[in-house]
Amino acid sequence: MADLGQKWKENKSGKMFVDQSCIACDACVLTAPKNFGMHEEDGHAFVTKQPETQEEEAACKEAMEGCPVEAIGDFGDQG
Repeated sequence: MADLGQKWKENKSGKMFVDQSCIACDACVLTAPKNFGMHEEDGHAFVTKQPETQEEEAACKEAMEGCPVEAIGDFGDQG
């Protein structure tokens, strides 16, 4: 499970985040391109935009469930 204390600083503020266990597999970016991006220098994923629609919420949930190292977290209102 993703660790809120280890989230990348590039994540947009909000409930969804990517932590430092990311292995840069690009799966989240392919699944939810409106919400995830890859850091060009370090090569890790991060949240570029918090989900705002039901479609984006569903894509982000799918990305979180498909992450091979569970680096994506959703802490609801705690994030």
